[in-house]
Amino acid sequence: MRLAGLGTRLLVLLLALGAGCVTTSSRGPEEVLRALVRANAEKDLATLSALMAHDGDIISYTLGGRKYVGWNELAREMQNEFASVARLEIPITHLTVWTRGDTAWFAMELDYIRYVETGNGQSRTLLPLRETGVLERRNGQWLLLGWHESSRSTSDGMAMAGPVRIVPVQEAAGSTRASEAPDLSGEWEIQEEDKSYRAILDRTGNGPYTHQNGRIVTTSFAERSWQGTWHQTGNDREGGFEVLLSEDGNQAKGVWWYTRVGDKTNIP
Repeated sequence: MRLAGLGTRLLVLLLALGAGCVTTSSRGPEEVLRALVRANAEKDLATLSALMAHDGDIISYTLGGRKYVGWNELAREMQNEFASVARLEIPITHLTVWTRGDTAWFAMELDYIRYVETGNGQSRTLLPLRETGVLERRNGQWLLLGWHESSRSTSDGMAMAGPVRIVPVQEAAGSTRASEAPDLSGEWEIQEEDKSYRAILDRTGNGPYTHQNGRIVTTSFAERSWQGTWHQTGNDREGGFEVLLSEDGNQAKGVWWYTRVGDKTNIP
């Protein structure tokens, strides 16, 4: 994953529900799933709420091992995702559904395509995903209960971590980023598997970034190895990162990870 993600969610998946407030009791489980994906692409949180169970003990997992318990936490993350993108496209490439009585389960592959506004138009990021999950028929209506989401890419990171790429948008005049005593000041674009945002850093690599009131603190820089911590007050999460700056100083790639999520510190 990328540093950009410094702790956030990519809750991509189906989580979006069917478009429109059409009667849903007559829909089969496959129709409900396709409606979920369609509404996710349309950023339709109201339909999402209508087609997902709100049980407080339902657990779901998304990229990087992130865990969501109940509806409220998930809804907040979806709102954040919808607000961070200009538009979404989510074509389904494979879907198989099995049903037994009032229970259904599925395996699905889709491409989650995010378009984010930049200073020069829109940037496009494609996330190849796979989804598995369970639906239940309640009072004649199929609802999504829980799901597990993972990347189809072979470049996944470790649990609770992932690839990160940092690219300078604006550099300080005369800076030599790959030197032993670099000037890291300027505006950097941080790119995660599922999103991108920007950080404004001082010479020593400290400063805020535009996601969840986040802040980066650089703790060491040697031999192009850039290490530090990140903290997000917006969703009460923190962790660390380690990236390697390219020889020309044009980008840095590496991994990030969590050390705390809310009051939980024993992150696997």
